[in-house]
Amino acid sequence: MMKNQRIGLIFFFCFLTSHVLADNASVWPNKVIRTIVPFAPGGGTDVVARIMAPKLSEEFGQQFVIDNRAGAGGAIGSEMAVKALPDGYTIMIGASSFASNAALYKLPYDPIKAIAPVSLITRGPFIMAIHPNIKANNLKEFIALARAKPNSITFGSSGTGSVPHLATEMFRQMANLEMVHAPYKGDAPAIIDLLGGHIDIYCGGPLVLSQHIAGGKLRGIAVTGDKRSNLMPELPAINEAAPGYSATTWFGMWAPLGTAPQVIQRLNQSIGRILKLPEIQEKLKSNAMEGGHNTPDEYNRFIADEIQKYAQVVKNGNIKVE
Repeated sequence: MMKNQRIGLIFFFCFLTSHVLADNASVWPNKVIRTIVPFAPGGGTDVVARIMAPKLSEEFGQQFVIDNRAGAGGAIGSEMAVKALPDGYTIMIGASSFASNAALYKLPYDPIKAIAPVSLITRGPFIMAIHPNIKANNLKEFIALARAKPNSITFGSSGTGSVPHLATEMFRQMANLEMVHAPYKGDAPAIIDLLGGHIDIYCGGPLVLSQHIAGGKLRGIAVTGDKRSNLMPELPAINEAAPGYSATTWFGMWAPLGTAPQVIQRLNQSIGRILKLPEIQEKLKSNAMEGGHNTPDEYNRFIADEIQKYAQVVKNGNIKVE
């Protein structure tokens, strides 16, 4: 009897909690919304969050306050968002490492089933840049050179298992190239060595590479999206040489699982409106980004596809991380 009473009480409290959250959603928001950013201030995710937060605050009449929770490539902040109360007052703005982490590690949460997708916010390609000493003027010539001299080309990355690393490794696999990987601790030291000719090729964001390309210190040979970028139309997409290839850097919003559907829908619609504002488009463009709004279902499918894609790259390349 006591066991049945306990089970009955559990169901009662679950029922009561769901109704309380539903009632709260009808008056949402009436207080500050915590916006978890699972990276340190100043990085790309933080930039996107700080572009969006003021406009979200204007839209809803409550402050969206940034809470930077860096660590484990974004996994620590993501876990905090997963475990947060789904009352509409905690959201997370994260990055493409959300998918690469799932491909590399056994996470303490299910990246698809344990958190609610809201919307993609921005999406854009990386640039593949080479040192001018490399005897290749374009992507086709670079592929021919790398095939002619196996393991003579060294490609840098911002760290083993980083999205730029996996993007370059996927290119290597799909183009059937043998190249040597040189991992660094971040973009800056890798780019310094690329500029010095200590590595031959690097895949990085337009913001950190375009100035060096424009100054003639590096040569851009391709972008990593599935098509040419509006920001760099002169550069071919890698899939022009390796059909089916696509790797992008992206940022999006999630909420704790169980957040009221009407809250998620209102957030999604607000993101769509904000991304259409000329001032926001200009801010994104100045940071080499483009808006990428979609529905929660589309966003969830996109993330699942990204995880599957990178998991295959990790498996094919036998990539191990500590």
